[in-house]
Amino acid sequence: MHTPAEPPAAVPPPLPAGPRPGAAAFPPPSRRVAELAGQCLDNIDGLIGIWLDVVHPVRVSYAELVPDEDFRGSAWQAFELLLRTVARLPVPAHIAGVSERVGERRARQGVPLDSLLEAARLDFRVVWAALVERASDADMAELVASAYAVWEAVERHVTGIMKAYQRAVLEMGRLEEDERRMWLVRLLESEGRNPTVVRDAALALGFSAGGTFLCAAAPAGGGPALRRAAGALRAMGAPVQQQAVASDAVLVVEVGHRFTPRAVRARLRETPCGISPQVSGLDAVPRAVVLAIATARVLPPDATGPRPLEDSWLDVLVHRAGDFGRDLAADVLGGLAPPRVAPAEAARLLETVRTHLSGTGSVADTAAALFCHRNTVQHRFTRFAELTGRDVRHPQDAALVTLALRAHEQAQRD
Repeated sequence: MHTPAEPPAAVPPPLPAGPRPGAAAFPPPSRRVAELAGQCLDNIDGLIGIWLDVVHPVRVSYAELVPDEDFRGSAWQAFELLLRTVARLPVPAHIAGVSERVGERRARQGVPLDSLLEAARLDFRVVWAALVERASDADMAELVASAYAVWEAVERHVTGIMKAYQRAVLEMGRLEEDERRMWLVRLLESEGRNPTVVRDAALALGFSAGGTFLCAAAPAGGGPALRRAAGALRAMGAPVQQQAVASDAVLVVEVGHRFTPRAVRARLRETPCGISPQVSGLDAVPRAVVLAIATARVLPPDATGPRPLEDSWLDVLVHRAGDFGRDLAADVLGGLAPPRVAPAEAARLLETVRTHLSGTGSVADTAAALFCHRNTVQHRFTRFAELTGRDVRHPQDAALVTLALRAHEQAQRD
């Protein structure tokens, strides 16, 4: 005998609920077919035994994921739902929701969707065989004419499973991504100094704690491009985490033989972002993220691709110096301000110094770049030294003037 229905709450069987397209061509199952389905309710245990044999080849792939008791219990309720639907009997509320419960539970258990739906569709074969077994020769015509009702009941059950499964997968994906974001934040907040956080973050993020990493960051507005690059890397199988950190978008990639730093940079070639140096160990990632963000903050306004920290140190140092950078520019370059020096002369001296400091350091090369004689360059250096007290031909003065020029340029952009 089948288990007695729980609670009095019940819902009408799904099939007769309102007209559907084609309802006139497909009337409800005949009274006799409904009686046969009702008789099958008294032998659900037998049906489950047959179904378990039929479904065994499908279940093998996920047998360890679903306990036997769970498997049999959900099958019992599924067969009761299908038979009550075909028999046009009231469906208890706890039975009516079996499709959604099975779909959600199997998703959380990790059962593959295609295997799950294949197993559910085998219900039709078992129910149909049971109806045929109980039908007399005189019943066969009515039974065949009502075959669609059995198939429709099974398909509604399968559709309910599929929708609930997909909803659960989406929810689990959101929860998993929330957890990944939380662990990266905890890792960054710990600055990599807590071994337990590093270990747990590696597990949650799918990284190796002792791996090698490359970090990239994009300023506000550059997030979509970085997300697209992260998606491309993830599709290739690279261990990746991408998320917002404060106002910046951050990307952390574990690199190796397959996903080399060069390959990662190639994926970022159309993404304006700052890139940190390659670091060893997940505990070094927090500092690498800081450096990537610092590099992103000094990207040129017209940047169209990535810029590594090694090409941005001067800008990063000046930017991080804040007001001290402006003070440095005023102190070192203040002697070029009017009325002491005409704007045209100041511009000419700055151009000469800037060309020299960004070049090879050779006076001859600087003269060639400016299309003038090397003595002209030497005179301009002397004049610059008279006005500022800094001779760019001396290494220490050259370093200070280089920083002052960067600070001056940043101040003009700001």
